[in-house]
Amino acid sequence: MRRRKYLNVALLIIDEVGFQPMSRMEASLFFRMISYRYQRGSTIITTNKSVKDWPEILAGDEAMTAAVLDRLLHRCEIFNITGRSYRLRELESLFK
Repeated sequence: MRRRKYLNVALLIIDEVGFQPMSRMEASLFFRMISYRYQRGSTIITTNKSVKDWPEILAGDEAMTAAVLDRLLHRCEIFNITGRSYRLRELESLFK
């Protein structure tokens, strides 16, 4: 199964979590992936959403959100990067 190769990598990077809300099925698959990888491998997640916004990302399921965050936030490092978008900064220079 193609999905399994993503579950067993040493480092999985998931970019832009929450850019679009997940359907119930997508949220369930995300939960199962995070649960499987919990304490098996490193996972990096990028998002511009606050933790308090995660229930709306995960199909409005607060119980699933709590379970996902419990696994993600245990033994994690959080880097909060603030400032203007790097991509937009490059675009602005094109129009000057």
